[in-house]
Amino acid sequence: MSQLGRLTRISTTILRYRLDEMIDSIHENHHIPGLLGFCLRYSPTRLLPKPKEPLARRLRLTMEALGPVFIKFGQILSTRRDLLPDDYADELALLQDKVPPFPSDQAIQLIESSLGQTLDAVFAQFTDKALASASVAQVYSAQLKDGTDVVIKVIRPGIEKVIQQDLKLMLFLARLAEKYSVDARRLQLVQVIIDYEFTIMNELNLKLEGTNTTRLRRNFADSDTLYVPRVYWEYTRTQVLVLERVYGTPVREVNVLKSHGTNMKLLAERGVETFFIQVFEDNFFHADMHPGNIFIDITNPEDPTYIAIDCAIMGSLTEDDQRYLAQNLLAFFNRDYTEVVRLHIESGWVPQDTDPSEFEAVIRNVCEPIFEKPLSEISFGYFLLTLFQTAREFNMEVQPQLVLLQKTLLNIEGVGRELYPELNLWDTAKPFIERWIRKRSNPLDTIQALIKRAPELLQVLPRLPDLLINADRELQQVHSALNKCNTALIEVNKKLDKKTTRARWLVISGVLFLAFGCAYMLFNADQQALLSGTTIGMLAALAGLLLIIR
Repeated sequence: MSQLGRLTRISTTILRYRLDEMIDSIHENHHIPGLLGFCLRYSPTRLLPKPKEPLARRLRLTMEALGPVFIKFGQILSTRRDLLPDDYADELALLQDKVPPFPSDQAIQLIESSLGQTLDAVFAQFTDKALASASVAQVYSAQLKDGTDVVIKVIRPGIEKVIQQDLKLMLFLARLAEKYSVDARRLQLVQVIIDYEFTIMNELNLKLEGTNTTRLRRNFADSDTLYVPRVYWEYTRTQVLVLERVYGTPVREVNVLKSHGTNMKLLAERGVETFFIQVFEDNFFHADMHPGNIFIDITNPEDPTYIAIDCAIMGSLTEDDQRYLAQNLLAFFNRDYTEVVRLHIESGWVPQDTDPSEFEAVIRNVCEPIFEKPLSEISFGYFLLTLFQTAREFNMEVQPQLVLLQKTLLNIEGVGRELYPELNLWDTAKPFIERWIRKRSNPLDTIQALIKRAPELLQVLPRLPDLLINADRELQQVHSALNKCNTALIEVNKKLDKKTTRARWLVISGVLFLAFGCAYMLFNADQQALLSGTTIGMLAALAGLLLIIR
């Protein structure tokens, strides 16, 4: 489909669900000027009947109708609960990849061309009916020559071109929205789409997903809580990924898990523990842990184990973010709001000029009513969302890595509460974070870290005097350069002031000449003085215009 054809389809779908009503809310709060505002306000499409569904639901239906790229974008947008109204976030969270499978002969052709071999040469058995079909890829079952059961993930043919076309259109619409709407700018639609582009383009590289899967598998190699399938690298390419086939019960089938006598309390607690291990100990967490990507091994129901698949989207934090996040969480556990404010300002999550007393008062007013409830009734994830929404009033910058973490936490807590409604995530999280902070502040660990890096330190030590002297010299040069810049800026400001004053007088003189010329022509318009009056007046007006233009 051409760019024009795609744009036409998007436009007609938007009109069918009457999303033009969103323009009304933008127009009421932020006037859209000029021809664009007129066309949007008085478009003939306003005569179309309005659907009965709420606007948030119509937005979801529009994205479902527009296909895979918009569906996945809506899923990502639904995680921005710190910025979206609840009704929109709830609706977008219902988006599912209900995508019809593409023909298996195309998949077979792609697999064979990627591997450079026929299916019969690589696999003992291949089932040509797809196990699953999603927006970006399709999955088939197969068996290697040694009898190992595997799954083959194949990228949809032509999907990259579709994604690039839709992303261009999304960016155009986002820039248009940000131009006229404060809400769109606060949502940072353009940045969200740029982040989405990075995410979805990475999903097209199955080698990257294989690398993520291998790393997560290595991190939990000795774990009795999480199992990650093996990647068969000899058969993996950019568009084809071959993985060990895993068998388990989908985590959403709670009744099946209970009917087998699964220890649901242990299972829920292990889910939380696994999440915090990934975030704080490994600093590499699965960022797409929705129920469709989680299975449970209930071979031993009293000792259930998680199985994770689809490692296309992974997250990590900087050491500073890890530390500040852990300290923030602990401060909240202890209701130490002064410490919370200090950490937010020190980390740069809110501007340095934020009034600490005012920020603390707002945080306290938000948190105290929440903490009056029993901890088991407080959603940890939604508590963080409330906090981010509050901090936004103080111009808290969007932290993409924290948004990804927040999304994962909501998924984990949702799964945990579904498995075991009495799950108290606070009780599970607090001891873990306290141990992590103690370990980080343990002097022995610091000494061990120094010993570990001793060879590097010993190499640098003889050069230390020279490094200090060079650093001092460079600081002096920087100081001198700053002084020169300051002097130059003062001179520039002086020149600008002179030019501004000169320009102001030119404009005033021009206006006076223009007014004089027009008046002279009007008052000397009698028959006898017509020629001279017109000539003098026109010359004066022309001189005035030239002065104004200059």
